[in-house]
Amino acid sequence: MAERDNASGGTISGGHLVAKALKAEGIDVIFTLCGGHIIDIYDGCVDEGIDVIDVRHEQVAAHAADGYARITGKPGCAVVTAGPGTTDAVTGIANAYRAESPMLVIGGQGALSQHKMGSLQDLPHVDMIAPISKFAATVPHTERVADLVSMAFREAHNGAPGPAFLEIPRDILDASVPVEKARIPKAGQYRASTRQAGNPEDIERLADLLVRSEKPSILLGNQVWTTRATDSAIELVRALNVPAYMNGAGRGTLPPGDPHHFQLSRRYAFNNSDLIIIVGTPFDFRMGYGKRLSPDATVVQIDLNYATVGKNRDIDLGIVGDADLILSQVLQATTGRSDNGAQGRKAWLEELRAEEAKAYEKRLPLMRSDAQPIHPYRLVSEINDFLTEDSIYIGDGGDVVTFSGQVVQPKSPGHWMDPGPLGTLGVGMPFVLAAKYARPDKEVVALFGDGAFSLTGWDFETAVRFNLPFVGIVGNNSSMNQIRYGQIAKYGADRGNIGNTLGDVRYSEFAKMLGGYGEEVRDPADIGPALQRARESGKPSLINVWIDPEVYAPGTMNQTMYK
Repeated sequence: MAERDNASGGTISGGHLVAKALKAEGIDVIFTLCGGHIIDIYDGCVDEGIDVIDVRHEQVAAHAADGYARITGKPGCAVVTAGPGTTDAVTGIANAYRAESPMLVIGGQGALSQHKMGSLQDLPHVDMIAPISKFAATVPHTERVADLVSMAFREAHNGAPGPAFLEIPRDILDASVPVEKARIPKAGQYRASTRQAGNPEDIERLADLLVRSEKPSILLGNQVWTTRATDSAIELVRALNVPAYMNGAGRGTLPPGDPHHFQLSRRYAFNNSDLIIIVGTPFDFRMGYGKRLSPDATVVQIDLNYATVGKNRDIDLGIVGDADLILSQVLQATTGRSDNGAQGRKAWLEELRAEEAKAYEKRLPLMRSDAQPIHPYRLVSEINDFLTEDSIYIGDGGDVVTFSGQVVQPKSPGHWMDPGPLGTLGVGMPFVLAAKYARPDKEVVALFGDGAFSLTGWDFETAVRFNLPFVGIVGNNSSMNQIRYGQIAKYGADRGNIGNTLGDVRYSEFAKMLGGYGEEVRDPADIGPALQRARESGKPSLINVWIDPEVYAPGTMNQTMYK
């Protein structure tokens, strides 16, 4: 009714103002779990043509909004009710914060007229969420609803992107105001471009360093995909003959088999390079806080976030800005020189390729192992062979996904999804929903640990309900094996299974019960055919693969928290 009033120049409700603001930002879907505080937003979404994907847990809604942002490059949006609805979403907000993923979470709140009276599900949401978001606020008046939504999106893209949060009290959301009094920002006119080029002097300096370098290496991290710098990165490494390593969403920037694509020799490269360029990756635990880089190398860091550059480790040059623009600038600055050093680096690439071959050959027997229970290396090798150029790969788990990080290679940019540095288990099903909704033309392949799947697995039903088929694999060792390894190492085998051992669950039957496709696999020879049948089923699927609980990924055994 509010929208009809609006059409006649009358009034508009808060929920419809939310929907108009979302539409102005280009949002075409919200992920949500219903609650009485937020239903007017649904009514507005219907009128604005915004899809409503309702899930079974608010954590899933928030993770799905995060995943949608990663896949599309547009901010995602989750809408959750007050109190436990909002607190359930906190993990998804925190994960997006550490992963630099732009999204808006809208939470309900008790009526403003009942402030501090103890209304249903009343909690201090803004105080709780402010430390893990780029913006958190309460909407104080219906006239300001769309204005604050646009403000939240603006802040979500300020510097390195991240999540924003708005709570809207029930009476503010449900009330209607005269259309002419409501501030409704116009699409494309309420925030500036965030694409910041590098300082020209710094660009020239980096260009000189590259041209003179005999053994350079470059790490292409999350922000290479965030800024859609794929083409610039490829052109730079090929023109200058620089070996490239990729992590996070940067995986897939170069396809497997490309002469500049390296994966297994990163430690060797970082120990022996004379120039190391880190693009869009902080010196956090994944980088040994910067200590894994040779102290003798010249280190350059490129990042959207000023606070990240030079944090935890001294650098020789820091450039703040958009990776796409900066890498293009550097390439342009090296173009036209009589010698850009590319020819002289052939021996360096051959040296690294020999290290890659050595590491691959060492692992090959385990990747081809016929052992039962199945060796995790065999499982992830089969998955890697199964992927096509159109397969978006999602990893959700501890030890088994650590195995996959060493073997699985996405074939295209933007086709790798993992939790990010918060290490959140349970992102798998939400990311599946987001990826398949946003890119129905792509195949989605997800590897779950059995512990990780258990956290948000009920949203398998959401995939069935919305007809979002995917190929799911559960690497099942009936335990939280990454933690189990640490306990055994620290306290001994007799106390190694306390609090981390799970039941022998046949997840294939779970999939069938909810209307999907499922198979059990105990023989490694059956993995490939089972995956193919899941693909051909056209349904959400779970292939439950029983893997050996007594082997652990090297990354698990090397974690510093266990030492």
